[in-house]
Amino acid sequence: MTPLDGASRGQTRGNLAGPVDPSSLGFGDIVEAIDDRVDAWFEPWRGQPVADAMARIVSGLGDRGLLWAASTAWRARRPGSRRNRAVRALAVAGAESSVVNAALKAIIGRPRPDSADLRLGDNIVPLREPTTSSFPSGHTLAAFCAATVLSEHDDLSGNALLFTCAGLIGISRIHLRAHHASDVLGGMAIGTVLGLVGRRLV
Repeated sequence: MTPLDGASRGQTRGNLAGPVDPSSLGFGDIVEAIDDRVDAWFEPWRGQPVADAMARIVSGLGDRGLLWAASTAWRARRPGSRRNRAVRALAVAGAESSVVNAALKAIIGRPRPDSADLRLGDNIVPLREPTTSSFPSGHTLAAFCAATVLSEHDDLSGNALLFTCAGLIGISRIHLRAHHASDVLGGMAIGTVLGLVGRRLV
């Protein structure tokens, strides 16, 4: 994927204002256009204290696997084979997502979204500053990997809760402009595939 720079993003925003011939756009241009359009959808919510606080909290829960450790404890609340499976699932998901995420970020090296004009209200909820490259969204990849591995065939409501949490983590990363929308979609897809592989290992 072609790294995005400020100039190209600005040109894409200008193109969106008028008619664009799709045949004149390359894959990277289309991705940029979609990313910019999604970012614009989130813009009215940025600077809203409640929305900003919720995004910070949800993103923070996905940081360092905190939410998935809690989900594992919930899955392992009853002794027996399910407890053992939940613990193995967390270990597998953590190993898979960490290795693959680090490798892809190093290979692709996509810059993070430009946050120069990001307007988030003052908030007491801390927000860790990203230090790695942008694609894929590591938070989202880990979230969907864990949700997939931890899901159980006979617990539809529990599975729905896991994937809802994973989706909210992805949304929070876009709101905070920590990632492009395509980073989050990539994290969802890669994490789900890794989760399906991980299920075979637990």
